[in-house]
Amino acid sequence: MKLPKAPWNQQQSLKDLIAVLDGDQGATRFVGGAVRDTLLSIPAKDIDLATTLKPDAVITRLKDANINAIPTGIEHGTVTAVTEDGPVEITTLRRDVSTDGRRATVAFSDDWKEDAARRDFTINALFADPDTLEIYDYFGGLADLEKHHIRFIGSAEQRIAEDHLRIMRYFRFLARFGQHDVDQETFDACRKAARELAKLSRERVADELMKLLSAADPVYAVQEMVEADVFANIVAEIDPDAGSQLAVLILREEAHDIPPDPVRRLVGLLPKDTDITAQIVTSLKFSKKLRRAVADRLSALEPSVSDIPAIAYYHGADAARDIALLFAADHDLDASLAILKDWSKPVLPMTGGDLIAMGLKPGPIVAESLKAVEAAWINEQFPDEDRVRTLARDIIKGH
Repeated sequence: MKLPKAPWNQQQSLKDLIAVLDGDQGATRFVGGAVRDTLLSIPAKDIDLATTLKPDAVITRLKDANINAIPTGIEHGTVTAVTEDGPVEITTLRRDVSTDGRRATVAFSDDWKEDAARRDFTINALFADPDTLEIYDYFGGLADLEKHHIRFIGSAEQRIAEDHLRIMRYFRFLARFGQHDVDQETFDACRKAARELAKLSRERVADELMKLLSAADPVYAVQEMVEADVFANIVAEIDPDAGSQLAVLILREEAHDIPPDPVRRLVGLLPKDTDITAQIVTSLKFSKKLRRAVADRLSALEPSVSDIPAIAYYHGADAARDIALLFAADHDLDASLAILKDWSKPVLPMTGGDLIAMGLKPGPIVAESLKAVEAAWINEQFPDEDRVRTLARDIIKGH
């Protein structure tokens, strides 16, 4: 079988790079995600090459060809070549010397099958000759790809023991590429080792979780993660019925042609208690920006249509849209999303100087009164300047 021609594998800059790496002599092949995705007719994002050349030789050849070489993972044999069409990762063939469940010590190799054997899933261990586009499949990856079957190479239990993050990767790949069935050996191995997830870097776990939630329909994978005790060891507070809740949200997204968003879906899985959720996202080492986004989406749990403009004003249109998708009643959802379709944040037609000109004495009372005017203006759905001046006069009289 041959790899179909695709825009990425026909790039001249890539062909020039492969020539530098003796691709025409069999020293370098395409590998991994670009091969897998092209076979599935999915646009390839990242291009990876595997080579028998040692890392030092790769760097030397790239520099001699005036191609920028970055030693992004040199201890594991990875060099990134920066081409006109983007970065390309080049990794020397490897075999594992030792692993501890979090990281591996590797030795370089010139054996293609040996390198394939250390990869995680059969569908990720497919190589392709860059000249002939012939596929090299050592572990049945093509058959698994055709069936959308996600399976570890060799013993699932052993592969997970080498790197416990592979549990999260399994369910992520199940969400993205799998059908509604699990490989039983893999599922059993994941459940058996699930407690090891608590020992991993929170950032690595959170990154895998967010990638999983970005899949078009991760409901089945999430349900299987609950069954395998995965969430019990990373976010114990997630409801056992989380899969059903996520399914409702995804139906709403699809009905309104709204793309998947991992933050929105994460909120759909988490408890609706802002304090508990804040603790969870902090423990997962999320960025301040993402923690703020989660908090914004929990600011209104039962929004009516009339609440949506104020929510959008205070938290942004994206947050308001997500709140509507997550929490609005069915009969309010269409109208709520319609309000946000062409939303632009209005500007209060009043300043502190205007209040002083209307007779308010300078001082802290100006900022306090302006805030009260703004609240009344928002409550009345952003009326025009004449109405705002009436609201302002009433507030000034109160002082």
